[in-house]
Order: sequence, then structure tokens, then C-alpha cells
Amino acid sequence: MALHTCYGLHYEDFDGVDAGWEWDPGLLSVRAKLERHFLEALHADVADGVDVETELGELLIVPDEDSGVAAFLRDHGKPWQVREYFVHRSILHHQEADPYAWLIPRLRGRAKAALVAVEFDEFGGGRGDRIHQRLYANLLEGAGLDPSFLYYLDVVPAPMLAIVNMMSLFCLHRGLRGAGVGHFAAVEITSSPASRRLVETLERLRADPACIAFYREHVEADAVHEQIMRREVIGDLLGREPDARASIVFGIRATNLLEDRFADHVLSCWRDGHTSLLGPETPGARDQNSMARLRVPNEFAAVHLRSC
Repeated sequence: MALHTCYGLHYEDFDGVDAGWEWDPGLLSVRAKLERHFLEALHADVADGVDVETELGELLIVPDEDSGVAAFLRDHGKPWQVREYFVHRSILHHQEADPYAWLIPRLRGRAKAALVAVEFDEFGGGRGDRIHQRLYANLLEGAGLDPSFLYYLDVVPAPMLAIVNMMSLFCLHRGLRGAGVGHFAAVEITSSPASRRLVETLERLRADPACIAFYREHVEADAVHEQIMRREVIGDLLGREPDARASIVFGIRATNLLEDRFADHVLSCWRDGHTSLLGPETPGARDQNSMARLRVPNEFAAVHLRSC
């Protein structure tokens, strides 16, 4: 949470906090210590490698139909579990694509142009109402949840915060740009199949159209982005900087590691019959078998107030 707060200064204002803290030398020194600890932990748990092509090829293999959070939700998911998943992912999707903008000045030539093309889609193709962050806010509202920026930060446990921190870490440091590109590619390659399963989940539960629209957008867009990231961004980057191979592989493997840990946490909690969020159970959530016309804006209010 400390590292997430330090990074947060680069994205949105904190109420009552002077914007000058963003570049305060003392705070940056503290952040650097947190980053070293985080990066060392990632390196300790991620095996080294340089075979980018094999790593990308493995990402293209569609996982077992019965594995992962998206598959669980498609086959067994209840409305309360879907909404919990939305709450977890809100910490990421509220700043979706923002960290990757830091990669743009760190690339050159075709790699830069291609990454900008992907970002253009992420930011709605120039339309404010189509920015993916806005689409996710619509999803939260459609699910009866609060769409405010990072509203649920205090109830989301460490596994999701680690993923979001990794995004900022890789993209804010020029020396980690290869890892940032590897991470971005891993996200785009794996997004479309998972999003397709979530569309099936939400259609089964008769969810609000805004919920379905977000994931349907990612089924279509990320299938295209996967090709651009593999062929244009990574291909050109490696042509210019062959030594970036190890960093790209590290970014892919670190992403897989943290996403697997997040999935393990969520699924173990659900299979044990309790919430995957921090705080008490949500009253009445388990009694619902449909998300149709669901409006529960205060559903997580007790948890949120407890944290504050």
C-alpha cells in the first residue's frame, strides 16, 4: 500500500496533499527503497530467460477450459463473486493504460509508433466516452457498485496491488522498459480469451449491458493489440536492442507470477465459501442469482467505512 500510494502521486491528486510531493527528493528516496525490495522479490521468484519467441508462444496457448478465475465465474460464478472480481479489478482498470504511456518516450521508431496505436485504442480512439477507464466505471455503475476512482482501495488485498505496482515500476523506469513491454504484451495476448469467458458469465447472469460491453470491447480490441505488440513493438525493439530479451522475458514471467497469485487467492477464498476482500461478508449478496437491474450502491459501504 505504501508503494501504491507513492505511485499514486503520478496519476491523480490526493485530497489535501500538495502536488509538489510527486517529485519530493525525500519521498522518492523512500520509494526507491520500496521498489528495490519489490524488484528483488520478483527476481527471486521469477526464473531468468532470454527466449522471447517461446515465451510469447506459450502465452498464445489458450489455458484449460476449467482453469482460472474467468473459467470459474463462467461455470460456477454467483453475482456476489462477479462483483468482488469487479472490485478487485477496479484498482487496475481505474488507471488502465496510463502506466504504459510512460513507455512511449522510452521507445524509438516503429516500436514507438505501434505502442501509440495500441494506446490510442485504450484511450477511446479520441472519444472520451470510449476510454477504457470510463467503460469500466460504467461497468461498476451497471453492477450497482461505486464508480469513483479507487473507491475500493481499502478493501482490496495485496495480490491485486502487487500487479498494479508492477505496472508502474516497469513503466516509470527507463532501465525496465523491456520488462514494461513484456508485461504489456502479456496482458494484451491473454486478455481476449479471458474477456470472452467473462462475456459468457455476464450474459448467463443477465448483467447490465454496460458490464457486458466492457469485456466485449476487450475481446475484439485485444485480439488486434496482441498482433501489434508481438510483431511491431517487440519485433522492432529487439531489432534495435537485442540485449532487451532478458528484460522482456522477465516482464512476461513476472506478470504471469502475480496474476497466478491473484487467481490463487481469489479462488481459494471462494472455494472455502468466504469473501476474497478485506472485511466482513456482504449482507444479502449470496441470496441473489441474477445481476439484472441490480442496484446496490452501498453494498460494500460497511467494509469501506471500516477501513477508513
